[in-house]
Amino acid sequence: MPADTSRPLYADMGSYLAARFPYKVQKISLHAGFSCPNRDGTKGRGGCTYCNNQTFSPDYCHTGRSITEQLDEGIAFFARKYPDMKYLAYFQAYTNTYGTTPHLAACYEEALAHEGVVGLIIGTRPDCMPPDLLDYLSDLARDRYLMVEYGIESTCDETLARINRGHDYAAAVDAVQRTAAAGIPVGAHMILGLPGESRETILSHASRLSELPLTMVKLHQLQLIRGTRLALEYEQGVADIYPYTVAEYIDLAIDFIERLRPDIVVERFVSQSPDALLIAPRWGLKNHEFTARLLRRMRERNTWQGRLWAE
Repeated sequence: MPADTSRPLYADMGSYLAARFPYKVQKISLHAGFSCPNRDGTKGRGGCTYCNNQTFSPDYCHTGRSITEQLDEGIAFFARKYPDMKYLAYFQAYTNTYGTTPHLAACYEEALAHEGVVGLIIGTRPDCMPPDLLDYLSDLARDRYLMVEYGIESTCDETLARINRGHDYAAAVDAVQRTAAAGIPVGAHMILGLPGESRETILSHASRLSELPLTMVKLHQLQLIRGTRLALEYEQGVADIYPYTVAEYIDLAIDFIERLRPDIVVERFVSQSPDALLIAPRWGLKNHEFTARLLRRMRERNTWQGRLWAE
């Protein structure tokens, strides 16, 4: 059967944002100096076995600089090329709901007070959304764009324990449901290829996520990063750690979104770590190059997001 070229292959973030804003918007990543309960002893120490926060913090995004200073530098970078751009302040590093509600509110409101900032994206853990903070965010979301992104990573409790996440999948379900019920769009981060997970287990994540009131998912390939416990295990030859080849991962990601509810926005399929920190897999592709290859493969397979989703 010939491909249906009128059908969108997947629900992309660009289209989602274009439907909500009458201008171009760009995320500015922020490091607000928060810690993580899985590092400071509240839930555990050392953090998740795969995590090195340096892998996703831009140069302007580091502690020692105020939120306003980080926004100034990030906006200056983009404004040279796009002077009419507006911005979403992305609280990205570590757990950005981990603190007292007054302190958190002051951080968020400092970002919103910056000229050109039209909304917030808050990255956090599903076990770090207390009711009083959610009430505050619900009020904030009434007249500002706001999304909360939860690091779910896996729907399998055995895997979550294996990577030292410090919470179970039930915590993720609870957080997503409460946040969506508060009128706030919800995103989920998922890592495909975590230790010990078979293809069947990975694809079951898509079906389980599709049952939740999610707006967006971000997919990440498993990356082995210097300075992490997972990288040490890999170098020691632990058998259940397997970095996918780019061709294998492309087909896995397509298999995943075939089973994903078609209205869930897929913001990205891969993450990109600094070359000096990355051990494996070393694909040598930028994110847009990877996406172009994935879309070409989807057309070859004549498939689309949600093709195998069963309501």
